[in-house]
Amino acid sequence: MTLSGRVALITGASQGIGHACAVKLAEAGATVAAVARNQEKLTEVVGKITGAGGQAGAFVLDVADEEQIKATVKAIITQFGKIDILVNNAGITRDQLVMRMKRADWDAVINTNLTSAYLCTQQVIGSMLKQRWGRIINVTSVFGQMGQAGQANYAASKAGLIGLTMAIAREVGSRNITCNAVAPGFIATAMTDGLPAELKEAGLKAVPLGRIGTPDDVAGAVRFLASEDACYITGHVLNINGGMLMG
Repeated sequence: MTLSGRVALITGASQGIGHACAVKLAEAGATVAAVARNQEKLTEVVGKITGAGGQAGAFVLDVADEEQIKATVKAIITQFGKIDILVNNAGITRDQLVMRMKRADWDAVINTNLTSAYLCTQQVIGSMLKQRWGRIINVTSVFGQMGQAGQANYAASKAGLIGLTMAIAREVGSRNITCNAVAPGFIATAMTDGLPAELKEAGLKAVPLGRIGTPDDVAGAVRFLASEDACYITGHVLNINGGMLMG
């Protein structure tokens, strides 16, 4: 699954799943444009990649800001010449029961998790169309498939990513560009570390494989979908949940 010669833009690359994707794609030979808000953490990711002999660059970006997205994509193409792979991974939570959820918390999650994927895709698609090759991979969630109490905003944003994935797959398939999604289940990240112990225990009981997933479990699937081995897969949602949701 070599990605030699490819340039990958990964949002939310400073930690968790995004960090793992950046490292995994670089190990496969891709040049990585690591994007996130935290400069210090981005520098660590890039240092890890370049220290292992890979190529990478850090680009500070708030994906909720359309103008920043436009400027950053332009800067990445200027530095690396193109963008072949886009991993829309950036995401946040603002959990609350729907009857108490503030409009600002709804908007923040939708803008960061869903609208940013549309905006990033819109900005990189020209590069992919020009070379008639591209891979767009959206990181959704099992909760976008089955819902979750107290996460109406998060579940809606992740369900929206699934619809976006299928629509884009139909639009650009004739140009040798695929668009797929990965749907992680219960993964050990900073986002899940903050959950109460009883919720973690209940979540683990719902996983037939009997363990919490790792960011590398997700990154391996992303690497596959970015490769030529997945050239005849598009509009697909790949579940990475240890059996938490089947069918």
